Amino acid sequence: MSPFPRRLKRLFTARGTRVKVSLLVAGGLVAGLFGGAGQARAQYVGQISSIVMDARTGAILSQSNASLRRYPASLTKLMTLYLTFKALRAGRITLDQVVPVSAHAASMEPSKLGLRPGSYLTVEEAILALVTKSANDAACALGEFLGAGSEETFAQIMTEQAARLSMNDTSFRNASGLPNEEQMTSARDLATLARHIALDFSEYYHYFAVPAFYFRGRYVPNHDPMLQSYPGADGLKTGYTAVAGHNLVTSAVRDNVRLIGVVMGASSNEERNAVMADLLDDSFRAEGIAPVQRPLVLARNVLAARHRAASARGRFLLASSRYHVEGPEQVADASIPLSYARLRHGGHPATGVHVVSHAATAHAHATTHAHVHLVGMGQAHRVAATTKGKPRS
Repeated sequence: MSPFPRRLKRLFTARGTRVKVSLLVAGGLVAGLFGGAGQARAQYVGQISSIVMDARTGAILSQSNASLRRYPASLTKLMTLYLTFKALRAGRITLDQVVPVSAHAASMEPSKLGLRPGSYLTVEEAILALVTKSANDAACALGEFLGAGSEETFAQIMTEQAARLSMNDTSFRNASGLPNEEQMTSARDLATLARHIALDFSEYYHYFAVPAFYFRGRYVPNHDPMLQSYPGADGLKTGYTAVAGHNLVTSAVRDNVRLIGVVMGASSNEERNAVMADLLDDSFRAEGIAPVQRPLVLARNVLAARHRAASARGRFLLASSRYHVEGPEQVADASIPLSYARLRHGGHPATGVHVVSHAATAHAHATTHAHVHLVGMGQAHRVAATTKGKPRS
């Protein structure tokens, strides 16, 4: 007989059995009893892991549970993008090269572009889909494209690249971040990855700051609220699943100092954003950089999130017991709408991909009359933006 059943029998016949078993489950040790030894499967939604790093020096300015192994959710796509940029740099692929969409890629759970089997998108469209909508179907298609037709092969390449970057707590099983109990990382590892993206592939980093783009005539906004709400923020990625909680990797620049921040396991987008903003503010201050006034919406969210965090502190949810959920999602909600009054319609000179920019006034694209709220530094404005015509893909 296996020693594991005998061990469990002794637990169930011992005094205080229920307490012991509860402690085992809460500590994430049951997975070890059934052959998962060495893999920290228990993830705590509500117990936040965080880290802030100086991108130039690699110095750690703040950290909390930074090495705790967690589910990355859509933050997985940062490695998918890293390997895409690496292939572009090496000349193995081009931005306008077509990426085929398999039935497997099209079957991915939301968030997604709704790609159909047998269709195509370009490498640049896939990049934009990942940084804006966090599209799982586009991520899978890109992974298969880079993995010789196999997402599993690409996941192995992802894990090998993580090891080369000294991301020692990380293993990948897919290109999107949809739930897989063997796909894990840590806040420290993700900060390392984000730093390498910003420093190693500066010619492609600008994609993370794209506020929106048009795909097949559809307006696809960026779901990263920090781009609109935190002064100096210029990317990188949001992520959410029920077992991972609300995750965020943000880079922000002030006075030529770039910080990389990671927050994982928050209970809500508001808490996640507020914690990130506080951490970045404190770290900029530690670097001798004067604080910058935050937009009104973020300032209100900070206070609300702090109240919710205080009431929830000490209550950890065992994510492993909630792992099997119906219709897993990979959605990052934008808390502040993009203003059409601050956008223009443009195109990539090589591929013709239409990117929406913050730089100028809106170009008319739809047949609706929309009222847009602009939230500034302590002052809200209401703008009526009239748009006409039909967008082009």
